[in-house]
Amino acid sequence: MAKKQQVQDAKGKLGILIPGLGAVATTVIAGVEAVKKGLSQPIGSLTQTGSIRLGKRTENRTPKIKDFVPLAHLNDIVFGGWDVYEDNVYEAAVKAGVLDTHLLKAIQPELEALVPMKAAFDKNFVKNLDGTHVKEYDTKYNLALAVMEDIKNFQAKNNCDRVVLVWCGSTEIFHEAADIHETLEKFEQALKANDSRIAPSMIYAYAALKLGVPFCNGAPNLTCDIPALVQLSKETNTPIGGKDFKTGQTLMKTILAPGLHARALGVQGWFSTNILGNRDGWVLDDPDNFKTKEVSKLGVLEDIFRPDLNPELYGDLYHKIRINYYPPRGDNKESWDNIDIFGWLGYPMQIKINFLCRDSILAAPIVLDLALFIDLAKRASMSGVQEWLSFYFKSPQTAPGLRPEHDIFKQLIKLENTLRHMMGEDLITHLGLDYYEDIAADA
Repeated sequence: MAKKQQVQDAKGKLGILIPGLGAVATTVIAGVEAVKKGLSQPIGSLTQTGSIRLGKRTENRTPKIKDFVPLAHLNDIVFGGWDVYEDNVYEAAVKAGVLDTHLLKAIQPELEALVPMKAAFDKNFVKNLDGTHVKEYDTKYNLALAVMEDIKNFQAKNNCDRVVLVWCGSTEIFHEAADIHETLEKFEQALKANDSRIAPSMIYAYAALKLGVPFCNGAPNLTCDIPALVQLSKETNTPIGGKDFKTGQTLMKTILAPGLHARALGVQGWFSTNILGNRDGWVLDDPDNFKTKEVSKLGVLEDIFRPDLNPELYGDLYHKIRINYYPPRGDNKESWDNIDIFGWLGYPMQIKINFLCRDSILAAPIVLDLALFIDLAKRASMSGVQEWLSFYFKSPQTAPGLRPEHDIFKQLIKLENTLRHMMGEDLITHLGLDYYEDIAADA
């Protein structure tokens, strides 16, 4: 058996601070409050309902993950956050229209008590939003200091032992890393110079990491996946994870594409389109914001199929993605995929998927799991990029020069083996030959 890591117990309260108290954030907050009251079940949450196999299959040890690793209990969670609008979480949840009114009414006092702090906002990064509940600042460095004060005040006011941040804000416009993002020194100079290339999400990430607070990025933004903030995360011994919650259409791709690849079936084309009517859809209606999302979504198939290694199967793959803002649908996104595949002797076939999903319902358990796991990583003294959390992201953050793993089944194996390693259990390879070698030896 492997040596167990030193993992601090999850004592006291865990504060989960969320920049962006919109549809996703209000759905996870309301969901946790409903589960705590016994009104609902935490379906879709690996930390709450998932199990993990330990040892050989013959040992029949399969505890719940929450009973295997020391995670914060739901009753010890305190939520807070920032938003560009001043609605409390109950009002925001009603406007989001994700959850039934009768469920929200049952937890109304708990949700009304959660009032957002003024947001760090820059309209240049989200042109379709007009923030009315935002911080005023002279430099982005002072803005970051104000966010730090918010974090410290929240922790003190709510008597939290630990805090994590999970970005649930909007997708920012597409921009690439520049010289100011290369080192922490250059980044801090750029903050003080009020550089236009520093996005609001970077300010939240910087503020959190400076305080040693773990940060997860739920959007495809260029946020903590820059050398400067990776450097800061290591200096403060703080874990980071991202980016872009894996929900909806991309979730289906990372389930189906590995199966096609496993059976060596060719793919000629994969056309994907969506309609979405919530705030996220409105933000993505701007081409600059959509490009950020498109880049995140496009890389999935290439990294699973590897056309460079399998040119005869995927060398001519045509991959097209569309997202259309359609207000009547609200948060209930609908996606269509047309997949042109070919099999033995090159004979063509087709797969068509029509997924009527609820974006925030799929994202909410991801937010909860990431908050609990990134807090666990901090207590296990794990710093920097947490690639084992790729299971939850469309565009997983990795070490420089390392291709991300998008196959959801391989991602799950990596996540589970990380937990086994952390707790001193043997890693599982699923080889299984020893069962049959033992039988042969006995014979």
